[in-house]
Amino acid sequence: MRIHCIPKEFYYLAKFKPVMLSAAADQRMQKLNLWNTLKEKGVGEKEISLLLRVSRATRYRWRKRFEEKGPKGLEEKSRRPHRVRQPMWWGTELSEAVLELREEYPGWGKDKIVVLLKRQGWKTSSSTVGRILVDLKRRGLLHEPPRGLVKIKKRKQRRPYAIRKPKNYVINKPGDLIQVDTLDVRPLDGRMIKHFTARDVISRWDVLEAHQRATGNTAAEFLGTILARMPFPVRAIQVDGGSEYRAGFEEACQRLGLKLFVLPPHSPKLNGRVERAHRTHLEEFYAVIPKSAQIDSLNIELYKWERVYNQIRPHQALDYLTPAEYINKYHPEVTSEKSHMY
Repeated sequence: MRIHCIPKEFYYLAKFKPVMLSAAADQRMQKLNLWNTLKEKGVGEKEISLLLRVSRATRYRWRKRFEEKGPKGLEEKSRRPHRVRQPMWWGTELSEAVLELREEYPGWGKDKIVVLLKRQGWKTSSSTVGRILVDLKRRGLLHEPPRGLVKIKKRKQRRPYAIRKPKNYVINKPGDLIQVDTLDVRPLDGRMIKHFTARDVISRWDVLEAHQRATGNTAAEFLGTILARMPFPVRAIQVDGGSEYRAGFEEACQRLGLKLFVLPPHSPKLNGRVERAHRTHLEEFYAVIPKSAQIDSLNIELYKWERVYNQIRPHQALDYLTPAEYINKYHPEVTSEKSHMY
């Protein structure tokens, strides 16, 4: 019997049976062949790189992939991540809960909404809520309120004429200092609304009221609203030098035994708490109300929003407690003191 010996090169070549390559892989194969041909002719690596427009490192990487996997190793590798988050992995029920809360409170973002969700028993994170909001917008299910419906003109700071807050005045608990300020809000129809805000610097408890004009009498009326709605005794009021905080307003403070501190000129930062409150109420209330609202109906809506702000809306500066929760947790004694005042 005659035995034929088969060269070992046959087995090496047999591994690479004809395969269909993409245009890119076929081009790499051609450049590898050309590289070998040029090397055999004594052409240097730098010259080969210039001729083939492929770096030396890339050529060796291609050759290694060819030796390990054959021609298929020259195909482009997929750049798709090994682990891909599946869309809508959070479920439709959570998505609907987020949509419902966002429609109820259109000015609130993911950090506040996640606090409300946790109160309802959901276990989720603010980043997940953020992804859900993006998905709802992409699918056209979340209709954001139109922006820019209100033109805002901050009233000019005027020189005060009353006493400054003493440097040794101590602020320890809610009611020790209430910052009060007025803002001119001008809707598109040209009407001017004088918006009054009072904020307690400790608890961030706010009291809100709107008037047609800002005068000493309307400011005095607002002072009565402050005393009625603050859930603790008020010890001192701080205002800027606006004319509405003179005359009737100052007389009311003196009659009630309230300390009245007036800021130095051009120092709105010293009333920073109430200035920040203005921004919140502009973005989360005035931006979404009908522009044709009248003063009476506006004050009804303002009171509803005031209750939402003080008792429902999580406050970032209070570690996402509401002002009411903050008072009950850290200063429960102040609410019982009010019955002995005024």
